[in-house]
Amino acid sequence: MHTPHLWTIGHSTRPIEVFVDMLRADGIRTLVDVRRHPGSRRHPHFAAQSLAHSLPEAGIAFVPMPELGGRRSARRDSPHTAWRNASFRGYADYMDTPEYAQARERLMRLAREQRTACMCAEAMWWSCHRSLISDDFKARGWEVVHLMAPGKAQPHPWTAAARIVDGRLDYGAPEDGQADLFGEG
Repeated sequence: MHTPHLWTIGHSTRPIEVFVDMLRADGIRTLVDVRRHPGSRRHPHFAAQSLAHSLPEAGIAFVPMPELGGRRSARRDSPHTAWRNASFRGYADYMDTPEYAQARERLMRLAREQRTACMCAEAMWWSCHRSLISDDFKARGWEVVHLMAPGKAQPHPWTAAARIVDGRLDYGAPEDGQADLFGEG
């Protein structure tokens, strides 16, 4: 059986030509914008309206999906205590919602149909909510690859907060007495 794939990329400060070349080099046919606020004053060529024109001209479909966007607030009673970063904990909370599940399913459908990358602004995936999306897809049997720079891609390793418990992704802190990654505890 074929393992489904998802790519991720952060637009960063790259010129649009370099960005498009990176996507083409990995055969990306669809770019899904997972920014909740898809504008860029400093880099207007990465505003959603600009990408909606420039990417199709380059043969790449552009799909805005702000419902997968970051910048979510953590719940006071968040069970995702392995995340010390409040914004990542907030996104993990959001991942428990029906809205996230619907958006994830839509992204999965697109990515099964053709080579798809999800994009946010942050170049480094580990500093972006793409890391949590990647954990989620990996937990579901997908191979996730981060496009880092021209000619450089990295398979997704689990984030430090991720654990698989009963076959599901879990960001809860390990219980007292449970061994940590290195067998101590």
